Amino acid sequence: MGEDKEPTIFDKDIHTDFLEKMTYGDYLQLDSLLSSQKRLSGHHDEMLFIIIHQVSELWMKLILHELEASIVLIKKGELSLAFKMLARVSKIQSQIIQAWDVLSTLTPAEYMEFREKLGQASGFQSYQYRMIEFKLGYKTKHVLEIYKKDQKLHGELLEAYKKSGIYDAAILALSRAGLDIPDEVLNRDYTSPYEYQQSVEDAWITVYKNVETYWDLYELAEKLIDIEDWLQQWRFRHMKTVERIIGHKKGTGGSSGVGYLKKVLDHRFFPELWDVRTKL
Repeated sequence: MGEDKEPTIFDKDIHTDFLEKMTYGDYLQLDSLLSSQKRLSGHHDEMLFIIIHQVSELWMKLILHELEASIVLIKKGELSLAFKMLARVSKIQSQIIQAWDVLSTLTPAEYMEFREKLGQASGFQSYQYRMIEFKLGYKTKHVLEIYKKDQKLHGELLEAYKKSGIYDAAILALSRAGLDIPDEVLNRDYTSPYEYQQSVEDAWITVYKNVETYWDLYELAEKLIDIEDWLQQWRFRHMKTVERIIGHKKGTGGSSGVGYLKKVLDHRFFPELWDVRTKL
């Protein structure tokens, strides 16, 4: 028998010498990323809990990246470029929703083994989630108190709290298309949660009844509906996962837990876009 030969599994041109070159791990900073899972207990399932939340935060970072850019584009009137970004946001949301299915493999008995190690830390304190709410027009000043520990972060959140959101940009697009939007709506106090406006509903009704004339605005409306729809599905899966794991206990951050999560399901970010379906 001849000598055993190592099977050829790689293309001969694949690079293998990285002594002085950047690798995949270098580019993604994997040393830092993969060493960021610090369990505070010795329990096996705490790793699942940490990774699910870290991955969700990474996806939220990308959502914010896309939302910020799309707001700028909508304000410039470059709607078609914003549509790709908004479609991407919806796809990202589907990934975050599916993460709840993985977390749901954590049983109540398993979670109780390390829950006390969380102290008062809670997903309620996710500043990126608050940023997303701000960009969608839901502003709550009292939550800013949570972040005073980090003055830089608090300043960034305060700035986002004062800015207009994506729905304000969409309403501006309605006005620029010649639809009647009063100045007080266009120049509203952005630090207040957006509330239903009859003039905005009338404008969207015109768009939906004249799709060919207002195709870009019609597509923008549907992209926004997609985002709110997926966000509400995320909220629902969040609520059911919490109920499945801890029942109706209070959250680690002090909220009422499932009770609080059920209440936020009633909130609408873009009320006229939902109401218009009844009026058509």
